[in-house]
Amino acid sequence: MTAAESTRVDWRERYEMVVGLEVHVQLDTATKAFCSCATSFGDAPNANTCPVCLGLPGALPVLNARAVELGARAALALGCTVHQVSVFARKNYFYPDMPKGYQISQFDRPLATGGHVVIGETEAGSPIIVGVTRVHLEDDAGKSVHDRYPGVSAIDLNRAGTPLAEIVSEPDMRSSAEAGAYLRVLKQLVQYVGASEANMEEGSLRVDANISVRRHGETKLGTKTEIKNMNSFSSVERALEVEFARQCALIDAGGRVEQQTMLWDAARNEVRPARSKEGSHDYRYFPDPDLPPLVLTAEWIDEQRAALPELPAARRARLCSEFGITTKDAEVLSADPALADYFEAVARAAEDGRTAANWVTRDVLSTLNDSGRTLADFARTVRPLDLGALLRMVRGGTVSRSAAARVFAVMARTGEEPAVVAEREGLLQVSDDAQLIAWVDGVLAAHPDEAARFAAGDRKLQGFLVGLVMKASKGSADPKRVNQLLVERAGA
Repeated sequence: MTAAESTRVDWRERYEMVVGLEVHVQLDTATKAFCSCATSFGDAPNANTCPVCLGLPGALPVLNARAVELGARAALALGCTVHQVSVFARKNYFYPDMPKGYQISQFDRPLATGGHVVIGETEAGSPIIVGVTRVHLEDDAGKSVHDRYPGVSAIDLNRAGTPLAEIVSEPDMRSSAEAGAYLRVLKQLVQYVGASEANMEEGSLRVDANISVRRHGETKLGTKTEIKNMNSFSSVERALEVEFARQCALIDAGGRVEQQTMLWDAARNEVRPARSKEGSHDYRYFPDPDLPPLVLTAEWIDEQRAALPELPAARRARLCSEFGITTKDAEVLSADPALADYFEAVARAAEDGRTAANWVTRDVLSTLNDSGRTLADFARTVRPLDLGALLRMVRGGTVSRSAAARVFAVMARTGEEPAVVAEREGLLQVSDDAQLIAWVDGVLAAHPDEAARFAAGDRKLQGFLVGLVMKASKGSADPKRVNQLLVERAGA
């Protein structure tokens, strides 16, 4: 163990990391929070702006009802109480990319409060629960672009006014790993209820992390710092570790942690101060005079609760019980609701959940990773019914497993049905003994040393020889019968 590693172990033995997260989730609306400008990603800079999101005098905001609906869904999925009355407020501060000079947010009367999520289990089997303090609605700022023009920064206001749900947790996390687990659960939940695509590459899920340290056994919270605006889970986990080490070293040296806003520099693996941390009084909150209180009826809230889809934990349990798959496969498949939907359709078409799980978690995901295609695009090419039909062909002995892999590869390129591909490519399984014996004898003749060792009893070579026969047959030989013939020929 290096001296640095030894020091980190020593800090962990003496100090406890305390983390609370503020997650900004872009709500999946077609238009902005308070105007009809589009929220589409990748448009020409400043193409999606109007007097409202530019903050021009006299322009009046009108609340997007869809944003309220999606925010309420996210809050209900987190177990929060959605309040019948909440209030929009002006949060006053200056950013070059925030033309209004204030953000429309919610302060003392948020949309929802008091939820929780389960992020795992302790070694003793108890659930690890992170409290959700509040969920409130707000609009986003624009974007400063620093690398487009030499020596100057550009402003793109396409994001200005985009609807966000800010999800604020309790300081319940005690490690960077727990913070990562919380974020993964949160992302999955908002995707399941359709509140957000949570596409971190496009900035639709961003994280501010509040972290403090205290000695083990203490109950009073230490002074926190806030690391702003991170857009990957790995960045959050790495930044927390770096900031934990910085605070521990500072305290050990007799120093005092200052309440600051920090920036994460992933390239240098360091956090650095940006400014002194503001308190809520610095923002001079006051109710937005242009927006009335948001009033929701109890019936409307009940309708949103009733419309929630099956949530991830329930779906994992059902996938295991209904399709007989392992917990590990269920976790992989349920990580993305679209992937879970695809699996269920394949499993029903194949009439075999376990085999479908094997194919989707291995062949389908591998193809997606290698090609960079989205699941939606892939599913239009390899339709669940067609993949299910291919699996039935394997079970029925029409094609071998290795031939099916080749059929699958063609299907992924062309979108053709498996029977068509198998017949055209000559991959229909051959069970005719005369042809199989010819392939087996050909392989034994081409590899006399291995054939002699196999005949002498070296059965470890059987898989190798079967593989050669399958290669010679271009995957069409019946592997079960090939195994039998190899044993027979070796004993002949």
